[in-house]
Amino acid sequence: MRNPFLLLLALTLAVPAGGCSTTYRRSIGQDTSQVFTRIFITDFNTAWQAVLESLKSSALDVSNRDGGFIQTRWTENTEQKNFAESFGNANAFLASKFRLKVTVSHSAFYNGKPAIKVTVQKDQLVQRDVLEGWRSIETDSIEENTLLYRIGRIIYMRMKIAKIEEEKVRKSLEETKF
Repeated sequence: MRNPFLLLLALTLAVPAGGCSTTYRRSIGQDTSQVFTRIFITDFNTAWQAVLESLKSSALDVSNRDGGFIQTRWTENTEQKNFAESFGNANAFLASKFRLKVTVSHSAFYNGKPAIKVTVQKDQLVQRDVLEGWRSIETDSIEENTLLYRIGRIIYMRMKIAKIEEEKVRKSLEETKF
């Protein structure tokens, strides 16, 4: 593909396959946390700013630009979790909270342009009753995919604006030559 927008769109819309391995992982006691990844054709600064902008409504616990790592504070989501679970056969939760971990790393080059890999992991903890304590559960992947979509859209808009600005500068330079 020669059009970077089409590549960006294709990479953004790719949905990771969940598969039937979830039951197997639970049965052998393996960690069931999932990591969602997208590769964007942009530079590190644009990707980093897009991640920060997409997380602006969340309180940040860790923000390490040199390491390319961001972690949000624990966010209480009991009402949202109970609402979503009320349509299933699960009991309501006494308490629920989550946090997001985002990593932005230099991946490679594609057609001479930098490609940045962004990974998102959600830690979801629930408490069914006072005696149980906090228990980690598997994510539904909605927040992770939504965050990656937002990051992709912000990157696309910034690239489009930069292209428009370049075109304006080029036109103004051509006008001054005559």
